[in-house]
Amino acid sequence: MKFQIPRPQQVIDVRTDDGATLVCRQHGNRKGLRLYISHGNGFAIDAYYPFWQHLAKDFEIIVFDFRNHGQSARVENHNYAQFAKDIDDVFHEVNNTLGSKPSVGVFHSMSARAAMKHAVEMRWIWDGLMLFDPPNVPPPDHSLFPAMEKFEKRLVAWANARRGSFDDPEELTGEYNDSRATSRWVNGAQELMAHSVLREVSGAFELSCKREFEASIYAAALTLNLWPPISAFGGPVKLIGADPEMKGVPPTAYANKALHEEMGYDYASVPNTGHMLQIESPEACANEVFEFIKKYDLHI
Repeated sequence: MKFQIPRPQQVIDVRTDDGATLVCRQHGNRKGLRLYISHGNGFAIDAYYPFWQHLAKDFEIIVFDFRNHGQSARVENHNYAQFAKDIDDVFHEVNNTLGSKPSVGVFHSMSARAAMKHAVEMRWIWDGLMLFDPPNVPPPDHSLFPAMEKFEKRLVAWANARRGSFDDPEELTGEYNDSRATSRWVNGAQELMAHSVLREVSGAFELSCKREFEASIYAAALTLNLWPPISAFGGPVKLIGADPEMKGVPPTAYANKALHEEMGYDYASVPNTGHMLQIESPEACANEVFEFIKKYDLHI
């Protein structure tokens, strides 16, 4: 299958507080509830189209790339504190441009952690917040901390060593096709991801997110001190985790289940999925969005 991203109804360039430009695109049903959707570390939101295409008929969708990812600007100041501020700037500028309306954040991994930090340390702006397998790191004395520490340090080493430039996006497609980590992705997602995370620079194709930036965010997960109770949020929040019953699943699956059990979060796991669950089982993940919105009676 070859995925084709539809032309956005509107493109909104968001100027952040430190002068970066984040590129937001409006898709879907303008009369529907507004969903803000973003991606994980080193990825780009267009690559999640297998997931968010299932939401476009019913909801207005605002997809955006974080700084140094996808179509957004390459800048310095690449850290979770700035990501949280960027979420605030995106929300404010979209409302200024399109008008305010009930909104739900739908975030994966890095963006989910940034949304948590924003919500508990800055302000609650959502009618609901859905967090897909955020790499939640418990306190150092928690039984799951060593597994998450090992997981993040392994990703730091991998990111620092990965190839950063390609003659053609098909070279990166080939790497994804040959990787065991992407073997559960839906057909065609490998090519879509390769084209989404690369940008052409002087005749070559470079990773939009530089290796050292990607590695720094994996490392930062261990220092965020972000294991909040559900009471720290101003509205409904749900964790959607990787399958903790699946062999070889990353420890994020166990961390999210533990956060649910210890801190009171609404929670579900998606069967037979790992960390990239929205690309591995996109329809099931979209169904979780519909169920969340129905459960909490979120509407225009």
